[in-house]
Amino acid sequence: MTGDHDEVPVADATRPGPMSGVRVVEVAAWVAAPAAGMILADWGADVIKVEPFNGDPARGIVTLGPLGINPPFEFDNRGKRSIAIDVGTPDGLSVLLELVAQADVFITNLRPTTLESLAIDPDHLLARFPSLVYASVTGFGHASPHRDRPSYDIGGFWARSGGAASHTVEGTPPPTLRGGYGDHLTAMTLAGGIAAALFERQGNGRGRHVTTSLARVGVFAVGQDFNVKQRAGITFPMGNPREAAGNPMLNSYQAGDGRWFWLLGLQPDRHWPTVLAAIERLDLADDERFASLAERRLHSRELIKELDATFATRTRDDWEARFVEFGVWYEPVLSIGEALADPVIEGTGAFIDVAAVDGSIPGVATPVDFAGSVSIPSLPVPDHGQHTDEILQELGHDWDTIIQWKIGGAVL
Repeated sequence: MTGDHDEVPVADATRPGPMSGVRVVEVAAWVAAPAAGMILADWGADVIKVEPFNGDPARGIVTLGPLGINPPFEFDNRGKRSIAIDVGTPDGLSVLLELVAQADVFITNLRPTTLESLAIDPDHLLARFPSLVYASVTGFGHASPHRDRPSYDIGGFWARSGGAASHTVEGTPPPTLRGGYGDHLTAMTLAGGIAAALFERQGNGRGRHVTTSLARVGVFAVGQDFNVKQRAGITFPMGNPREAAGNPMLNSYQAGDGRWFWLLGLQPDRHWPTVLAAIERLDLADDERFASLAERRLHSRELIKELDATFATRTRDDWEARFVEFGVWYEPVLSIGEALADPVIEGTGAFIDVAAVDGSIPGVATPVDFAGSVSIPSLPVPDHGQHTDEILQELGHDWDTIIQWKIGGAVL
């Protein structure tokens, strides 16, 4: 897919996926914006990752094992090519603009003030390249008083958005967000916005600025809570500890082997008789404390204590067999290791093999499938600046020019 720019070679024009033929230039670091680039690469796009001379800082955040692998960076940057440029030099900036001139999409999460200082902000690039889809991630949005404030997902997505408070049980500290959680939700959001803008461009030939923020996605993630507050003026508490859950039919329980599961009785009156039959506790149906939804809520501690004692008598596998037999709605609480080995999770298509220098490595798939097109990254995770020479030659530059730029400090 091209706008008004010239045709250039693509790393692998046969790559499957709906983004095949789309060219992406990524000037970004850490997770949220690079992960959006990874999603587009998984969908078939040719993604060029532009890195500074010291590389994306995420390259050094984790090193594991004797080979010093960095699985988080691998996940967010597979399928891309890397070019190392000092965009603070005139020649380096010129190379970046050449790349953008031949791109469909520009992705960045640099702060607006930095982009403006380099004249690669949305106003400058869209004026120069009107068919470009300019996609940006910030912590708090371009119109926010904190437009240039640094933020990670633990800040904008989790803390300031209301998400952490909404997940806090009264009287306890706010829970900590798992690393990359909000970043990856933001990346999916941006990828969807990019796809919509490319679709629009097919009709009118014009690009636009597509933007989202960690805080905006965080607010959307707990949007029901905000809508309740806006419409009714109240907020729902996170709830009681599991020992006093208001609806014991929608609660977590521990089996006798120490493993946990969750009952999914969102309609408690509907699920109450089925659960009692499965656990062979029909006596509880005759207990006045549990005779109605209101009574079960009022006496939730007593009921949960009864259920805890019963569930402790068998293993989770035993209870799962009973639940399947009686039609109880439930799900096991799986560890990451258990989920990796779970045939149900595997059946969702969550795991794929991705390209690596030495063959292939296991990876997590992006969460969208396109029937009839299996998008598997055809390029390994790039080394820092691995494709600098290749990309510059694609732009039409000879070795004399490339060497001159290397000596002058424009490219690595």
